[in-house]
Amino acid sequence: MELIKQIKEKVLKEEQITKKEALALYDTPLEELSIAADEIRKHFCGNAFDICTIINGKSGRCPENCKYCAQSAYYHTGAGEYPLLGKEEILRQAKYNADRGVLRYSIVTSGRALGDLEIDAMCDAIREIKSRIKIEVCVSFGLLTKEQFERVKEAGASRVHNNLETSRRYFPNVCTTHTFEDKVNAIRAAKAAGLAVCSGGIMGLGETREDRIDMAFTLRELGVKSVPVNMLNPIAGTPYEENPRLTAADMRRIAAVYRFILPDASIRLAGGRGLLEDKGKSCFRSGANAAISGDMLTTSGYTIESDLEMIHRLGYREALCNE
Repeated sequence: MELIKQIKEKVLKEEQITKKEALALYDTPLEELSIAADEIRKHFCGNAFDICTIINGKSGRCPENCKYCAQSAYYHTGAGEYPLLGKEEILRQAKYNADRGVLRYSIVTSGRALGDLEIDAMCDAIREIKSRIKIEVCVSFGLLTKEQFERVKEAGASRVHNNLETSRRYFPNVCTTHTFEDKVNAIRAAKAAGLAVCSGGIMGLGETREDRIDMAFTLRELGVKSVPVNMLNPIAGTPYEENPRLTAADMRRIAAVYRFILPDASIRLAGGRGLLEDKGKSCFRSGANAAISGDMLTTSGYTIESDLEMIHRLGYREALCNE
C-alpha cells in the first residue's frame, strides 16, 4: 500500500511521523503494515533481541486502585501477599536467570513507592548481585524521588521500570490514587538520576486506538527506549474482569504502529503474552523485538529456554539494547 511505503520511507530517513500518520496506519492492511514495521526494526535495531525476567519482590496490599491489578488492596483477587523478599532469595533467582542466559533481571515491588529502609535493603541486594553475578539489574520500586533513584543507581541498577499504563486522557479511568503526571515526574526523576527507563502500558483497558497512539507519543517525548506492551489478562475480582481480550491481530497492529512511532526502541511483549496462541511469535515479525520471559507478577509465564529457542528460530540474538 502506497501510504505504508511513504510513511516507512519517512521513518527510514530518521524523520518522526505525526499523530495523523500514526492513526492512518491503524487502518492499513495488517500484513503489509507488519512487513514494513519489521523492515524498520531491522534497519534501526538489527537482529538484537532484549529478553529480561522479573521477580515479584514484594506482593499485594497495594494502596493504589489501578483497576487492572490483582495486587491492589481495593480488590479481592486471591493474589499472594508477602513483604519485601530477603537478599538471599533475590540473589538466588538472579543467579538462576543468569545461568540460563538472561542478560537483564528486574526486581518489581508492589505499592506506591518503597520507603527509605526498604530501598536500603534493595540497594544491598543489588550490590550483592552486581558483585557476584553477570547480569544487568532493573528495578520497579514505584514513584521514587530523584535522590532515591540516585541511591539505586549507585548500588548498581542500570534501568528503572515505570509504566504510564495508558494515555494522559484515559488514565483517570484506570487509576485515581495517583496521576499520569506523577508517572511522568517519576520517569523524569529516574532519567535525571542517570538511569535508563523502561515504560509502556497495558492494552485492552477500554482505551481507544488514539489513546494507544497518544501514549506512544508521550514515550517518544520522554525519550523512553524500552517500551513494554502488555495485553490485559482480565483477572477475576478486578473491575476489568469482564473486559474482552484483545486478539493476536490487535497486538500485531499495536506493535507495528509503535515501531513506526518509536523506530529505535525495544518494543517488549510483556504481561498477557501467554494468552496468545503463538506466545507472541507473530508480533516478533511485526516490529516487536523484546520480551519479558519467565513468570509474570501474579500469573504464570513461559520458560526461558523455550523463549530463547523461539527467538533464535526467528533469527534474533539475545542482547542488551538501549542502555
